[in-house]
Amino acid sequence: MTEQTTITRQITLDSQEEMVALLGQRDAYLRMVRETLDVGLFARGDTLHIEGSEQAVDQAERVYHQLRKILRHNQQLTVQDIRTVVEIVRIGGSADTKAVGRLNSAEGGRFLRPRTDGQARYISLMRENEIVVCVGPAGTGKTYLAVAMAVTQLRQGNIKRIVLVRPAVEAGERLGYLPGDLQAKINPYLRPLFDALNDMMEPDQVKRYVENEVIEIAPLAYMRGRTINQAFMILDEGQNTTVAQMKMFLTRMGHGSKIIVTGDMTQVDLPPTIRSGLADAVARLRGIDGLGIMHLDETDIVRHPLVQSIVKAYDGEGASRRRV
Repeated sequence: MTEQTTITRQITLDSQEEMVALLGQRDAYLRMVRETLDVGLFARGDTLHIEGSEQAVDQAERVYHQLRKILRHNQQLTVQDIRTVVEIVRIGGSADTKAVGRLNSAEGGRFLRPRTDGQARYISLMRENEIVVCVGPAGTGKTYLAVAMAVTQLRQGNIKRIVLVRPAVEAGERLGYLPGDLQAKINPYLRPLFDALNDMMEPDQVKRYVENEVIEIAPLAYMRGRTINQAFMILDEGQNTTVAQMKMFLTRMGHGSKIIVTGDMTQVDLPPTIRSGLADAVARLRGIDGLGIMHLDETDIVRHPLVQSIVKAYDGEGASRRRV
């Protein structure tokens, strides 16, 4: 038997406070990672030292990348955060991907699999919660995976309808000024959702489902006053809702329904004086049982490799302007 080579790597943290949060009370979080992944872990100053086989050390680095991301956005970690991230990373590279979110949403019994640890955690949150708010840049799969989860739930009989909603504000146009009936007016705004559906179903089936109202498409304004039961509801481009619109949409939820809200806070098209309903929801709803908040970033981008570089370039420009 070939003896495995032991390697050592270090992660330099931003502060002692970050170290304390990652270690947990009486190092409880550190022990969970160490025992599950079979690595040596110890803290010295602001540096976390990892020792073990190359595979185990790689997994531990991925775990701490995800945990630092969660901590950055939530200001705290929970035992469930540690368990979920460790399990996602530990099983994510194996043949059995059920635990990390394999979705039976494609035609012919094919499965969609998360391509990053962040995507896997996103799918896990969608399974575990009635409402999930996902924020991330273009190309991270936040909308595509939500549609995949909706189709999976429909095929499994867990829901009876899929409801796709988008605010029609991208071009500053009002629906009434666009030609055609309601369907024709909102199709341009819902095109990304249709593209995802057509990847997972035959176009004729999508058309039948729309005609039979198994799949419903609607502009956000048309959701007012409704209660929707046994449905998977997706609000895309949530950054372009107002606070009142976001509250209205989230309270449409009926029995047996699930809501996913997606958006990118770098692409807000609202007037500068109007607060984004997505930003407000992320700040206001944190910590509610049954409601998960997910932050994807440029490391989760799965489009063309250039997209990740483009996102970083624009994020860097925004940071520079904010400092001026």
